[in-house]
Amino acid sequence: MKTLIKNGLIVTTENEYKGDILIEGTKIEAVGRNLRVEADKTIDAEGMVILPGGVDQHAHFSFEFMGERTKGFETTNAAALGGTTTVIEFVNQEAGKGLVETVEEYRKEWVEGISMVDYSFHPVITDPTPETFKDIKNLPEAGYPTVKLFMAYKGQFFHSDDEAVTNALLEAKDAGVTVMVHAENADLIELMQKKAIANGDTDPYYHALTRPPIVETEATERAINLARFAEAPIYIVHVTTEGAVNAIKKAKEEGLPVYGETCTQYLLFNKEYLAKENFEGSKYVCSPALRDEADQEYLWKSLKDGSINAVSSDHCGFTFNQKKMGLNDFRKIPNGTPGLENRLPMLWTYGVETGKITRSELVDYYSTMPAKNNGLDHRKGYLAPGYDADIVIYNPNVKKKVTVEDSLNGLDYTAYEGFDQIGECDAVFLRGTPVVKDGKYIGEKGQGAFIKGTAFGTAFS
Repeated sequence: MKTLIKNGLIVTTENEYKGDILIEGTKIEAVGRNLRVEADKTIDAEGMVILPGGVDQHAHFSFEFMGERTKGFETTNAAALGGTTTVIEFVNQEAGKGLVETVEEYRKEWVEGISMVDYSFHPVITDPTPETFKDIKNLPEAGYPTVKLFMAYKGQFFHSDDEAVTNALLEAKDAGVTVMVHAENADLIELMQKKAIANGDTDPYYHALTRPPIVETEATERAINLARFAEAPIYIVHVTTEGAVNAIKKAKEEGLPVYGETCTQYLLFNKEYLAKENFEGSKYVCSPALRDEADQEYLWKSLKDGSINAVSSDHCGFTFNQKKMGLNDFRKIPNGTPGLENRLPMLWTYGVETGKITRSELVDYYSTMPAKNNGLDHRKGYLAPGYDADIVIYNPNVKKKVTVEDSLNGLDYTAYEGFDQIGECDAVFLRGTPVVKDGKYIGEKGQGAFIKGTAFGTAFS
């Protein structure tokens, strides 16, 4: 079947122009001005903006924190509604099992036949044995060209020390596997948390006060030095603060292959959200913690100058009820903020509409660079012939408020409740199949497919 989308404003990372896109089957067949072709269906996109489907390189559908687990892939219709057609999930290695083995088993049990958008995976090292590090070289063949380690969360099973990070870097570099790290100083955090609890400071706001910018800046600098030692690329996830950005900038100036992302919440929320009454502040407990407005502005500027190359959601779907397990101790609040469906509209509203970023830069941050970072750019991230027909028709004329009633995240709240939103995804195609129409999700459970990533992503370039 052929579908012709006509008269939309086509936006790429390089330019924008009024034009047409022809979809044949699952692929983009042609892109250009005034295409003269026969089609089974024609969509007039006059007044609309045509974007490539989003790639969210940082999402959690199986994250466990003190026995609580996030909502899973049954909520990925929220991604589609928000213009994201591919998600990359972090999967914690199971003790005694290899990285590939863990992901394969997880994929078959929890994802296949369930996901409503396409997907890929980042294995997370939790069992730092020699066998685990040797398994890194097997990741590209399986289609998982990245691996992650948590420098934070001392005492948790997924915490990694400097030795583990270094071993991963040494093994990964020749295999073309990108090492990603959550950079926070776990020892300093534990020290400050113990002091806070001893003083009776148990409210959510102390999550931010016990994870100040220095713990992220120091760990980022240390991670970069470990990569320097290993002579390997490194990718710093969810960068939040000026100090961490400057560490990345300095490394780049020295010619080191160091890259980083930020997330929607760090561009829009500040730490005062954690002070909301009636334990509402717990909804904004995420790690690294929310920062000050000055850090937010610095992050926007760092996107513009290329110091940070992507914006992810770091979606983590814990319910408000689950958050309440930390009512008397902020350390027990499950970390994470939901934002799967909000990334594109929030970037449009508070980035494009305010002049902080251009439409082309938006495409780069939310789709093209995440695809390139993770070796998916052979199929995703571009509006070009031969690519998967993952296409968003964005209506910039809609104005509304974000509400939990309109959310598909499967939770009892949305962190963006009451935020102004300009525009919405009027239509979304997943490999040529409509999954959003007239701003409503119309897809089916299980429509998503596994997309194999290739080795030697952006960090190696």
